[in-house]
Amino acid sequence: MARGRHLPVVERRPGERCCQDEAAAAITRAEVRRIASDLELLAHPVRLQLLAVLARSAGQVCVCDLEAVVPVKQPTVSHHLGVLRRAGLVGVERVGLWAYYHVDRAVLATFRERIVRGLSSLEEADHVAESDVVA
Repeated sequence: MARGRHLPVVERRPGERCCQDEAAAAITRAEVRRIASDLELLAHPVRLQLLAVLARSAGQVCVCDLEAVVPVKQPTVSHHLGVLRRAGLVGVERVGLWAYYHVDRAVLATFRERIVRGLSSLEEADHVAESDVVA
């Protein structure tokens, strides 16, 4: 602290806030978990690349073509496709030895809207029950 400058001492009771502005969150713990889960799904560059290729494709894409566009080996591609499949974002059709993937456009649109709505809720001024607010 600079010499000669003193901050005023504010008397307050236990539990009383020191600041006048409220810093309450406008989002519940459940909403935070859902948004974080959605963002986690997209948080890996390989998953985003795979999803981008599938979303740009008009139809199905062979897994061998998907493996060619990402800088990882086949087991890792399979893992990330499995994550996207379990989330419902992509579907697969097996033909002989090959697997052909496609994006579920309806699920992708719903997912996109949910993420945008979730991120928008971070700025909303509506307050929720204090016991359910993220600290």
